[in-house]
Amino acid sequence: MTVERTRPRTFWRRTERWMVGVAMGIMAFVLEKAILRSIKKGEVEPPTEDPTEPVPTTLKSRGGEIDL
Repeated sequence: MTVERTRPRTFWRRTERWMVGVAMGIMAFVLEKAILRSIKKGEVEPPTEDPTEPVPTTLKSRGGEIDL
């Protein structure tokens, strides 16, 4: 569904949206670097698979039937 706009976006709105996008990108980059750094230092162990957990299965569906 499309909505008609009565007036175009203003310069200030575009600038604000661009600045928010840049800020979110910077925050994501910094958080990713911090997490990777802590994993490399050994402060946080990388996730390991628990051998007691069952292996996930793939479900295939054909209409009303489901095959495991």
